[in-house]
Amino acid sequence: MALFKRLTEQQRPALDFTLDGRPASGLLGDTLLTALLTCGEHLRGSDFSAEPRAGFCMMGACQDCWVRLGDGRRVRACSTLLEAGQQVEREPGRRV
Repeated sequence: MALFKRLTEQQRPALDFTLDGRPASGLLGDTLLTALLTCGEHLRGSDFSAEPRAGFCMMGACQDCWVRLGDGRRVRACSTLLEAGQQVEREPGRRV
């Protein structure tokens, strides 16, 4: 179940990408954060408890939305635009 529901701008071209090894889809102009939360119920696991997180500030000022791209780069999901064919891996968080 998705955490975000898209209400407008649904006519933008779709971009297919891979999320944790599974096919996913977002729209042209989406940030990774928007794309991930319109197709899933969390962004990543907490660094302290592995509980699901959805981001915090949503504008690149905090450190709560890191994801890893297929080339190994760690990027902020809220300020990185989705690209067709991107491979995105969510951070699972740590169990303590």
